[in-house]
Amino acid sequence: MNDTTTYSIGELAREFDITTRSIRFYEDQGLLAPTRQGQTRLYTNKDRVRLKLILRGKRLGFSLAETKRLFDLYDMENSSARQLHTVLELIDEKRVSLHQQLEDIKVLLVELGNLEERCRDELEHLQPSDTAQQKIIQE
Repeated sequence: MNDTTTYSIGELAREFDITTRSIRFYEDQGLLAPTRQGQTRLYTNKDRVRLKLILRGKRLGFSLAETKRLFDLYDMENSSARQLHTVLELIDEKRVSLHQQLEDIKVLLVELGNLEERCRDELEHLQPSDTAQQKIIQE
């Protein structure tokens, strides 16, 4: 594809399986900057690549603000070294956050297991009439 290729909002939405509303939202956030031909938005290959990066960043857990920070840095300096250092910082921050979430999930799973065990123990100790009543409720 050459630099003069343009895409409509519908073409990009279909290609990336997202809504046109999402693309307009990314535009509102300053992440995409299509040109206009009357009311029609025309997206360049640069916009297409940025959209791909936005969606990849979302899958990796990066916020739109973090993605915008990288785009702004690239636009200002066009220097890959500083941008790469920033990406590495964001990766480290994301990794720490994910490890914390993983630990939180492990704790919650243990707590759920303990609660389940207590509930099952209580069910076993219920009076026979309570158990019969429970069966009637379940049916």
